Amino acid sequence: MEEEENNETIRPEFPTGRVKKIMKLDKDINKVNSEALFLVSCSAELFIRFLAEKSAEVAKGKKRRIVKLEHIRIAVKRHRPTSDFLLDSLPLPAQPLDRPITDQSHSRPAAEKPVPAGTRRIDDFFNKSANKSPSQIDNEES
Repeated sequence: MEEEENNETIRPEFPTGRVKKIMKLDKDINKVNSEALFLVSCSAELFIRFLAEKSAEVAKGKKRRIVKLEHIRIAVKRHRPTSDFLLDSLPLPAQPLDRPITDQSHSRPAAEKPVPAGTRRIDDFFNKSANKSPSQIDNEES
């Protein structure tokens, strides 16, 4: 009769209301029941934890104390299933890891800072007309 009762309830760390809103962004999803919401929230939490742990291992391997985008990219590349769906979504690194940021880049206003190759300003997305191609928009900004 030394049987213990485990009355602990598992609660996801992510706010379920926000997870539900994100899930409903998919046009194919009309309703989300509580079991599906619970599973998606817990799965997302486990995935983020996994990615953080692997990225921290990469940072430690490179003798760094701060996890940066390049560490996340390396961790994703090392894990094939994650790499298959996530690697294309990660932004490309703007500069090498070991190169220090110069002080003059901090003194310039945000509008004058160079953007990494292949990126556009957020206002271009909202101002883009349907008949112009992205190369025409880039040429007009110059």
